[in-house]
Amino acid sequence: MNTLKFKTNINCSGCLSKVTPFLNEEKDIQKWEVNLESENRVLTVETSNLNAEEVKKTVQKAGFNAEVI
Repeated sequence: MNTLKFKTNINCSGCLSKVTPFLNEEKDIQKWEVNLESENRVLTVETSNLNAEEVKKTVQKAGFNAEVI
């Protein structure tokens, strides 16, 4: 299991509700969360098969940016 972390522009619960369906439908993501309290709005993803670029593309489909940290 790999844990990947990203700096995002997911700023609020409304943004979180927009990105949730995209991350939930990705079958290779076992668990994910966004720390809205963090200055960088850190998205943490646990996956066994996806690489950082694939997760980044999933977040971009929802209209948000993700930068590996």
